[in-house]
Amino acid sequence: MNYYNEIKNEITDIESYKKVKDYSKNKRELEGYYKIGKLIVEAQGGESRAKYGDGLIKDFSKKLVLECGKKYNERTLRRIRQFYLIFKNEKWSQLATKLTWSHYVELLPLKDMNKIYYYIDECIKYNLSRNNLREKIKNQEYERLPEETKIKIISNEENQIEDYIKHPVIIKNTNREEITEKVLEQLILEDMDNFLKELGEGFTYVGHQYKIKVEDTFNYIDILLFNIKYNCYTVVELKITKLKKEHIGQIQTYMDYIDSELKTIYHNKTIGIIICRENNEYVIKYCSNPNIYQTTYLTVNEEQIEYA
Repeated sequence: MNYYNEIKNEITDIESYKKVKDYSKNKRELEGYYKIGKLIVEAQGGESRAKYGDGLIKDFSKKLVLECGKKYNERTLRRIRQFYLIFKNEKWSQLATKLTWSHYVELLPLKDMNKIYYYIDECIKYNLSRNNLREKIKNQEYERLPEETKIKIISNEENQIEDYIKHPVIIKNTNREEITEKVLEQLILEDMDNFLKELGEGFTYVGHQYKIKVEDTFNYIDILLFNIKYNCYTVVELKITKLKKEHIGQIQTYMDYIDSELKTIYHNKTIGIIICRENNEYVIKYCSNPNIYQTTYLTVNEEQIEYA
């Protein structure tokens, strides 16, 4: 078999198809790249010898750049080969109609298939652009999921509201001030859309410094949310210290108030999320309310990363 001619013909067909049948060009492009990747591996003597065949890729790319355009350089051919090697044992064809090649280029450096499929699902669920996907990968969204959540994703178990709360929650620090609770709250309010995504699915904003009256004293909930998916209010409290037992008591009081005064019989019980500077596993372990969760925050700007 003349592998070069087979590859060239496949590329020519891909480019022609993209011009004529726009509605399905993405599917055709990915199917073509998969086939080209397979041809490259075969031309190199099989998968076990593929990594030693860079000379062949170099020769092919020189000809293809002249005959098919600069797009088909060495780097592109290596990516196409990698695309085939990663997805050859997966049901990749079902994904081809959902993502573009530019999405896959962002995913190729990832080695863990569970991680790759997580980001593929996120792209499909939220119609993410390539840049959106790149930002999620850069922010290590998958790595920040609880280990129990990753196990549930692999086994296709049903997720709960706490499963997609990131650890830590990333908060963009645009003003570079010293972090106080007031500053932390303001940073969240300035980028509320990103904050809601960091917490997970279905969260909507209700208010901040939400005023409630407990006996004869007015108290203020840092941030009050409602989760549409799980049909419950969510009390969010911000702490710039390590989690303390009194924080549990405070948020429990606020949750009880919401359950008593706002929640209806059609809503599920209120949950509480404490976002603090440092976890305290001892305190949360002996917390009697399973609807209270803790996580940490991570403030980031262009010049520094402040780890929680």
